[in-house]
Amino acid sequence: MPSSRILVTGGCGFIGSHVVKLLAGAGARVTVLDTMDAYAFDYAERFGVTAHAAEIVHGDAADAELVGGLVSRADAVVHAAACADVAATNREPARDFAAGVASLQTVLEAVRRAGVERLLFTSSAQVYGEATPPSGVFAEPDAPGPPGSFYANSKYWGEQQIRLYRELHGLRATVLRFFSVYGPGQVPKEGSHSWAVAAFAMRAVKGRPLVVHGDGSQVRDFVYVEDVAHAVVRALTTPAAEGQTMNVGTGTATSIARLAQLVAERVPGTAIERGPRPAGDPEGAAATVKLLERTLGWRPDTSLGAGLDRYLAWVRDNQDLVPSWV
Repeated sequence: MPSSRILVTGGCGFIGSHVVKLLAGAGARVTVLDTMDAYAFDYAERFGVTAHAAEIVHGDAADAELVGGLVSRADAVVHAAACADVAATNREPARDFAAGVASLQTVLEAVRRAGVERLLFTSSAQVYGEATPPSGVFAEPDAPGPPGSFYANSKYWGEQQIRLYRELHGLRATVLRFFSVYGPGQVPKEGSHSWAVAAFAMRAVKGRPLVVHGDGSQVRDFVYVEDVAHAVVRALTTPAAEGQTMNVGTGTATSIARLAQLVAERVPGTAIERGPRPAGDPEGAAATVKLLERTLGWRPDTSLGAGLDRYLAWVRDNQDLVPSWV
């Protein structure tokens, strides 16, 4: 890592900012490319990117000329740019196409031409579809069900496009499928049923009841954002990770009802209510992380309780970032 030049697209966002800080802390010179339109506040500053990145470029990862110039100066690229709101992609598929498909294609061509040492693509457990597998866990490299959103479809397309670039052009790339990431810096978007940890924690801190959709039996594999950032950096620096597609989760399924209980226990006086379950809210399953552990010699180890404590502390310290609709 020391002296390496790393380009991180979407590096000012929730996950990208943690990756940038970890890379910079390891001695890399990090350039960030971001559209800076995810939030109304200065999230590059609030998420600590300004203090850690060597350069922040305000621009679009689909801009071939801009991306080509930045990639030509990089040893490795982390492509984290995306429209990271699943519900929003269903409402605005053209926006998802631009952020999820066009940007990756632009990055792939730039990486191929420049002969960059490594590309890391941040994919999602959404590629597994909405159906819960009989085993109760999602195992790479399978994608057992058709994608249930435009976001999932663009991620699945991205994985297949990377596979073809590997086979046809010798691209050196790694794909990481993130499960339900949470932690400091996560700010939920209105109209989305994602980000359960963020929505529950912010409502609890603001004295609002937690609304569990349906009976709360649906499960998620909640993985702490700093563990996700470590997975990215370890994958970039582990030769055996080249060519792999790996889950990044904890291997543990937690029900939404249990999550609400854990948050309420940490914020005394918090009430839990029930509400209708929205369409497209999958039953869910945990990740298998054997391939990640075998390849990187490591696995995410932040417990959900410890992660919730850290996130609640961040919410209390940043209450001005809690959306008014919460």
